[in-house]
Amino acid sequence: MTSGFFTGDILRGLAVRVLFFLSVALLPIGLIAITQTREIAEQNRTNGELSLIAVTEQASTAERRILQEAFGAAEALASIVLLHHDDQDACSSFFGAYREATDTYAMVGFIPLSGLMTCSSSAGQFDFSQLQTFQQALANPTRRADAFAAGLFNDQAVTMVMAPVFDDQGFIGFVAISIPFSALEEINEPSLTQTPLALMTFNAEGDILTSEQAGMLHSDEAPLSTPLGQLTLETPSVFKDANQNAVPRVYAVQPIVTNAVYAISVWPADTPFLDPGIIARLGALLPVSMWAASLIVAFWALNRLAIRHIRKLGRQMRRFAANRNLPRVTLGSGVPSELIEMEAAFISMGESILRDEAQLEDSLREKNILLKEVHHRVKNNLQLISSIMNMQIRRSKSEDAKRVLKRLQERILSLATVHKNLYQNDELGRVDAAPLLDETVSQLLNVGLLPGSNVEITQNYDTVMLNVDDAAPLTLLTSEALTNALKHIAQNVSTKNRIDIQLKRIETDLAVLTISNTVGAVASDGGTGLGAQLINAFARQLHGQVDIDISETNYTLRVQFPVTDRVKPTYDY
Repeated sequence: MTSGFFTGDILRGLAVRVLFFLSVALLPIGLIAITQTREIAEQNRTNGELSLIAVTEQASTAERRILQEAFGAAEALASIVLLHHDDQDACSSFFGAYREATDTYAMVGFIPLSGLMTCSSSAGQFDFSQLQTFQQALANPTRRADAFAAGLFNDQAVTMVMAPVFDDQGFIGFVAISIPFSALEEINEPSLTQTPLALMTFNAEGDILTSEQAGMLHSDEAPLSTPLGQLTLETPSVFKDANQNAVPRVYAVQPIVTNAVYAISVWPADTPFLDPGIIARLGALLPVSMWAASLIVAFWALNRLAIRHIRKLGRQMRRFAANRNLPRVTLGSGVPSELIEMEAAFISMGESILRDEAQLEDSLREKNILLKEVHHRVKNNLQLISSIMNMQIRRSKSEDAKRVLKRLQERILSLATVHKNLYQNDELGRVDAAPLLDETVSQLLNVGLLPGSNVEITQNYDTVMLNVDDAAPLTLLTSEALTNALKHIAQNVSTKNRIDIQLKRIETDLAVLTISNTVGAVASDGGTGLGAQLINAFARQLHGQVDIDISETNYTLRVQFPVTDRVKPTYDY
């Protein structure tokens, strides 16, 4: 409960509310900063990808130049093939002269639809008809490139480029140019700012043509989940994947010969080209830093200018509320004028309260003195009446008259006891029932209990604070009940008798008065029953309930009544 109240008190604080509204005010600026930061990060990523593509293009310069020249030569030789493909010797002689003039290609020839190459720069015949790559070429007669292992046509591995040849009747075959891998390896690579882990070339079907790291026709650095055949786009691209060993990599794809040959470079996942750098990372933290710095400055300014002074003023007010001490030292200079005005108003209000309380205390003291004097005079008047009645009792000759006057005298003395306790008590509105009943009972026992009566008296009173209006009915009720007990108890030395008087608080707002006595043989005295009638009347004034328990040897009167601060109605009996 305390923790929840403390949390709620903090959330309702001035600092929290100001910081909340400041955060709302800074929200548009923060959103703009976040958007700009994202755009910068996206631009950095794009620049990094462009750098990877540029390095890939630069690293594949040799392959690009040789392959583009080979495709250009094949397309140029296609027109010569149309003139000499029917004359095998002339065709072979021309291709042989062309190969010797270039000194780059391993073989130049023409492959007809049958797949049997008879016109080439090399002596002999070569059968392509059973090769899967040739079958694919026939199905899609476009320019293409394929890799062939050493020993298939000659003693070295080659990359063969093929360009389709068409005459008036349609497609008639391919011009094929073989480029040995040694020709690619002998070319000096340009110097690079960053070197990729591997550089490969592949054709439109996704077959690897060359690889600078893992061998001629295979590379462990090829992407694991993205087939190369899906990367044959006309525009460069960069993507992330794992290599064949499941190691994260970044790949950059660059077309070398459109729709025929592509280059792919392999980079580590943390390649510097894609690293945003410290400035970019700090740029991502800029919105949060701005927000945090603004809140810190706002809280510092608010605390310095207002909150600490408000707390000090609050402590002054609590101190005044606790012990009525006004501040000796004011808030001082440098405090906002509004808070100085608040403190001045508080001091003025405190001084006014102190003056009013002093006047009220004086007035209350005077009233208490007057009330005590009233109770004292009432007590004196009641005792005077008791003395007059005592004189009348001594002069009276009738026993009945004496008995009636004696009972009236006892009741008057009980009332006098109440007023005596009221003017002796510091709290005039409340009186403790314990000493009041103790004095009343002692007074009655001194008068009504004969010497040598052999009666055991026990008294037990709890502290029960009574309303002034309840003090008189309870005292008179106790007096009547005790008088009744003294009247019916057997008072002689031969019999052990007792009277037990108790006042107990059984609940916070409930008390019970119990008077119990033994019963003896008492002669009829012609009683009128006024005592029982008065007991019931006084119990009604107490808003109590009377319970009487009678046995052969014991008589118990129990009155249970509420103990409250409210003013009870007065009954006329």
